[in-house]
Order: sequence, then C-alpha cells, then structure tokens
Amino acid sequence: MNDNKSAFRSNDYDKKITQTLPFYELFYEQIIELVKIFNHNAVKWLDIGCGTGKMGSVAFENIDIEKFVFCDSSEEMIGIAKTRFKNHNTEFSVCNVQELAYIDEFDIITAIQVNHYLRIEERKIALKKCYEALKDNGVFISFENFAPFTNLGKSVYLEKWKRYQMKHGKSFEECQKHINRYGKDYFPVSLSENLKQMRNCGFKVVEILWLSNMQVGLWGIK
Repeated sequence: MNDNKSAFRSNDYDKKITQTLPFYELFYEQIIELVKIFNHNAVKWLDIGCGTGKMGSVAFENIDIEKFVFCDSSEEMIGIAKTRFKNHNTEFSVCNVQELAYIDEFDIITAIQVNHYLRIEERKIALKKCYEALKDNGVFISFENFAPFTNLGKSVYLEKWKRYQMKHGKSFEECQKHINRYGKDYFPVSLSENLKQMRNCGFKVVEILWLSNMQVGLWGIK
C-alpha cells in the first residue's frame, strides 16, 4: 500500500518521478524565473504537496527566503523533508490542502502535481484555500496534469507518455500501470476548466506559464 497520493512510495519518489514526468526539472526552473520577476525581497513561501522537499531545495538555492512552509498530507513525505532542511526559517505541516488555515500570509504558494488528485469540487476548495492564504498581490503557481480536449488527443498523449517512461528505464508493465491511473487515481480537467476555476476563486490575473504534452504550469495573482 502506498504512503501518499502519488504513484510512488516516499522513499522512491525522487528517482521515480524523473523517470515518469517529461521536463520535470524544467517545472522548477520556470517557477524560479517567475518568482524572480515578481519578488525582489525576502519572501514567505508555502509549498503544498511538498513531497520530499524538491521545491524547497530549489527555492533556497535561488531566492531570498524569509519563511518556507512545507505542507503535505503524507507524514512519510514530511518526515523525509524534515531530515533535509534544518533551516531556522522552515516549518513543516502534515495537512490536507483543503484544510489550510492560513489567511493573508504568503507571497508565494506553489502546488506541483497536487490538485489533479482531487475531484472537481475538492479542487475548488483547495484553490480557494490557497487564494485565502496569499497576501494581496501574492502569486500562486501550479503545475498539473490536464485533460486533452478529445478522446483521440487523450489516447495520443497517453501513448507518448508511456513511451517516454519506457525510454527512461521503466518496464512496459510499470508504464501501462501508470497510464491506467488516469481518471481512477487522479482526475485531470481541461485547460479551460483549470483557468476558469482559478478565475472563479478571485485571482485577478490568471495565465499559462508553461505547456507540454499533458502537463501545464499556471499562475495567478491575488
């Protein structure tokens, strides 16, 4: 049985995710570049679904951090993150994103491959909680799997995704098992629905940061 919502156990996550997601490292490069554009002072940063702490590692290397909060619903993931970060300006929270209690606190909130695990009504709650946790003019940045517009598009992109995973060392059976999770273990929505949900939360600016295959980066300003 898995110890978090992803396809991989916590102690295998960092290795498996790079075999699974095309351009995974580029997600973080895009986020850092955007944060640098909007913020030139020390920032308060919340990373939801933080996993083993990848976003924190990249953020501390590139951004002046006043406080960084690692948040994940998995105790195992938070346990790994705690061993990696002993900074005085870090906090750790085992918490479901739908239960966030922060109000007007953060300059930056990131959610990397998180909200597509939620069904549509749960996603709306999660997005609203992130919106409420941001300061005015704070920036929310999310990378998610999204749903293609047609069934043909879905079959083409899932096949591409499977071939990428096989090329990077996963067996056919592993790849097929991962592809079969679509619509069962995670619940992507279309690009237009992603944008609509963010606008409906109240974000005054909503834009696409990055797009490839079945992954999209989105950002919004409160």
